Amino acid sequence: MGHGPAVKLGKDDASAYKTKLGVKMFIAYTLVYVVFVAINATSPKTMQSIVLGQTAAVIWGFGLIGLALVMAIIYNHFCTRAEARMNS
Repeated sequence: MGHGPAVKLGKDDASAYKTKLGVKMFIAYTLVYVVFVAINATSPKTMQSIVLGQTAAVIWGFGLIGLALVMAIIYNHFCTRAEARMNS
């Protein structure tokens, strides 16, 4: 009942582009996260302030999650285009 043989994948000419894009996006996200952690560590009262009916910490937290999702969609979009362009 098992599955058939694994699909043999060829060379991915877009892998260098995808790697560079991923590293750049990782660094960008990390910088935003570092600011979040720095504010929490140095000024916890700032994160207790109310913004849009919630504490700033909750807004930042959901913002980080939202940013990760948006960045994943952007990454997928650009990588798909690069694969189509470079691997054809």
